[in-house]
Amino acid sequence: MKLNKNRLDTLVKKTKEIFESAEEPTAFSTPGRTELGGNHTDHQNGKVLAGSVNLDMLAAAYKRDDELICVKSGTRPVLKINSSYLSPLRREIGKTAAMIRGVAAGVSQLGYEVGGFNACIISDIPRGSGLSSSAAFEITIAMIMNYFYCNNELTKLDMAKISQKAENIYFGKPCGLMDQIACVYGGAIKIDFNDSNEPEISKMDFDIESFGYSLLIIDAKATHRGLNDQYSALIEDMNKVSRFFGKSILREVDEQAFYENIPELRRYAGERAILRSMHVFEENKRVDAEEQAIKNSDFKEFLRLVNESGLSSELYLQNITPESAGGAQPMALALAICRRILDDCGAVRVHGGGFGGTIQAYVPIDRKKELKEKIEGCLGEKTCTEVYIRSEGCTIIN
Repeated sequence: MKLNKNRLDTLVKKTKEIFESAEEPTAFSTPGRTELGGNHTDHQNGKVLAGSVNLDMLAAAYKRDDELICVKSGTRPVLKINSSYLSPLRREIGKTAAMIRGVAAGVSQLGYEVGGFNACIISDIPRGSGLSSSAAFEITIAMIMNYFYCNNELTKLDMAKISQKAENIYFGKPCGLMDQIACVYGGAIKIDFNDSNEPEISKMDFDIESFGYSLLIIDAKATHRGLNDQYSALIEDMNKVSRFFGKSILREVDEQAFYENIPELRRYAGERAILRSMHVFEENKRVDAEEQAIKNSDFKEFLRLVNESGLSSELYLQNITPESAGGAQPMALALAICRRILDDCGAVRVHGGGFGGTIQAYVPIDRKKELKEKIEGCLGEKTCTEVYIRSEGCTIIN
């Protein structure tokens, strides 16, 4: 794993100063993640493609001999959490403290004694970038606790599940398990959530640059804030369709029966719920096709499928513009500009949850400068972030 030694040395020095210790702390790195395929399929026990990226969260930590967890993150004051109290707190919803407490609770629920530690954390994962800074933070805390209190006995999947639960129940944000799994495992992976307790995870060799392309994450300048109701409504639409068939998730619904019952579904769940469910059925098939295209080194076919996925998210899933946005449609505009610039030589899609945040573009390397200049001319400076697939997941650095 390539690591910026100056960045690590600066963090170690800062950690020693903040916590007034001459000892060398233990260092941890957790990558962000990019969704490569399978938009909003994970919470329906569907299939996804994801990859860890070169941007990461870096931590340096010491074990304490008491129950106090002290975390210095970014420019904020040191956050202090008593690990002896592990129930969710309403006042912590949406705050960093909730993720820390939730992870500690998850470790405790697996039968381990939890205690305190001092940690200093820095990140080059842009917040709101769709690269899962929250999942990377949760995994970092889980990795620290695993190292200090669990003798490294927690599996990667254990840490992913603990982190997802912390985000859902303690932090108060609905999310599937894809983000945490991608941050933990590293590389490009396919995840099949048919068995949500033991998802099938398979690694793929996927070097985007070898095909002459760059992967850009483009900030559409559309905030994620206050959009939990949009995500919840999206999931509830799919759940309505599932309940019509006596099921709890779309993965359990027979696709042929779904299409045969559209007249009744219109009355029971509404047209939007039907369209969103159609997206999930087709997106799961697209993930299989994308995996095969990668294995066959057929990048042209992969790009075609990415574009198809992007249009499906826009037209069927409808997670580009929030209902409350009125005339403000920055994500739709960003997608349209990218399609105009790329024409038929690349691919573009919404990245992650949607309604705000970022889009993803596969750009020929020789067109990268042109696209960056035109996009940033429309949306603002530092809108485009180039990312690479990192082969390692969460890692303890010796």
